[in-house]
This record gives sequence, structure tokens and C-alpha cells, in this order.
Amino acid sequence: MGNTILHITNGSSLTDYLKALNIDGDLLTWHEMLCEGPTIKEIDTPAFFKNRKAFLEDVYDVEYDIDNIKNEFNKLNDVSKYTEIVLWFEYDLFCHINLVAAISLIKQKGIKLPLYLVCSGRVEGEKELKGLPQLSEKQLRQHYQDKIKLTVDDIATAQKAWRIYCESDHNLLKELITRPSSFKYLSNCLKAHLRRFPDTRSGLNTLEYNTLKLIKEHTVTSRNHLLGYCLHYQGYYGFGDLQLQRMIDRLDLFYDETEDTLILNRKGHLALEHQKNFLKEIDTKFQFGGVNKADFQYDKTENKLIQTI
Repeated sequence: MGNTILHITNGSSLTDYLKALNIDGDLLTWHEMLCEGPTIKEIDTPAFFKNRKAFLEDVYDVEYDIDNIKNEFNKLNDVSKYTEIVLWFEYDLFCHINLVAAISLIKQKGIKLPLYLVCSGRVEGEKELKGLPQLSEKQLRQHYQDKIKLTVDDIATAQKAWRIYCESDHNLLKELITRPSSFKYLSNCLKAHLRRFPDTRSGLNTLEYNTLKLIKEHTVTSRNHLLGYCLHYQGYYGFGDLQLQRMIDRLDLFYDETEDTLILNRKGHLALEHQKNFLKEIDTKFQFGGVNKADFQYDKTENKLIQTI
């Protein structure tokens, strides 16, 4: 068949898996995690790289290898030998923000090739949602065979999601939650995103609140033990160790830590019971795309973001 297909994967693990399976085509690995930190609409620009490098190196103390990311993006500069592009992304928010960004970058570069999506999540006969590298060879090949061709409306939805994410009013994403599309998990991901903002009752977002519930309902022996629970029970977020560990450390005012256990303290119980809003005590200076987390709170009753006063 020849190298007529360009595959864009959601990370190195999947790239290595596809190489091992000798899937026809060339591979572009998406190395970014755009669900956190500042973003701008125009990707693959000096301003984009400057923002991302500053955020990731400051918050996570990891090297942001601009050359490595640029080398991958450069594969989109000449697509004349390809007949289609296949996007390999998963069911979670982490992947979906990268997915809509990847589609937007493709359109930004004026590429008009057919786009296909391979998206894992619910798998027949399996209880848990599955990431692409977690699939068996048979399951992965079946997913590839069942890939979905994205329509003009799908692509427009992705571009709109990315544009809104990079701007200052994330309530505009609500319209996309109910818009039909080929992105079967997009609705859940956008709902999860809105709940990343502090709840008006406790000042905690959904993931932070659920983390305190894990401490209350389980015997948790250490922060690392809690990290394992968070990785397993995070639902549609898809966050990695670094992101969840940062959250656990930031929540330490809500639990007491001994040599062999974590126990909720009074503040933790007050937060879980919605008896007090801890917004001013938690570090909420954090960027989601074009919005500062501290500037909005999620109102569960109205199911929308309201500005922090």
C-alpha cells in the first residue's frame, strides 16, 4: 500500500505500539498536554512555544524540548505524498484537548486531506474504559478498521472547541456539549472540563473533591497510595502521574499525614460537606487555555461558570 497515510498518535507509547505492529504509513507523535497551561489559537508559532515552555518548566520542572515538538509538527509542512491523515486519540479530556488542537493545526496549515479518527474508550466485553496502548493487537486493529471519517461539521466543531478553549469564555463550550458529532466522548470531556473550576460551595473542583472522598472512604497509607487511587478513579480526565501528584500535594491542607496513613482533618470534612468555601485558601492561580482557574467558579445549580467576585 505504501506510505500514503500519516498517523498522528497521542504519545510515544502508541507510536511504539503501531511501529511494532507494522501499521502502514508514517507517524507523527503529539507530545503536548494542552489541557493545562496557557494556549493560543495559532499553534506552531514562536509565541505558542514560548508560552508552553514557560508554563511546563515553571509548574512541572520538566524540560520542554521545542526542537522535538517542532520536528513532529514539521511533518505537516509537506503532506503531498499522503492520501489521508489518521488521528489516534482516546476518550479523555487530556486527549480531546490535544485532538481538537491537532485538527486545528492541520487546518491552520491549509491541509485538505481526509481526516479519520481512531478513538478508544468503551470496549465490548470490558468493564473499564481503555486507552489505545491498553488494547490487544486484535482490538487495536479492529479499532483501526472501524476508524471514522470526520465530516466538515466534525472538523468545524473541533476548530470551534479549540478556539473557545483559547479564549476567555468557556461557557461557550456548553453549546458543543449537545452538538451531535463523530466525537462520541467530547460531551463528557467538556462537562469534565467545566467542573475543573472551583465549585461555588466548597472552592474545590470535582477532581479535588473526589480525591478527598477517596481519603474518607478508603484506607490510604501514603500520598503515593492515593495517587494510585486517583489514577484509577479519575473518570474522563486522563491525567498522568505529574498532574495528579501536583493536585494531591496542593490539597495537603485538607488531610493529616502520619507515617502510614492519610486522614481527613476538620477542613477536609467541612469541604466535603459543603460547609465552607476554601477558594481563598487553595492555590487556584492556574491557566486552562485562555482562562485563569481563579477567575471563574462552577455553579452546579445553574450548570455553568460564574465569575469570581
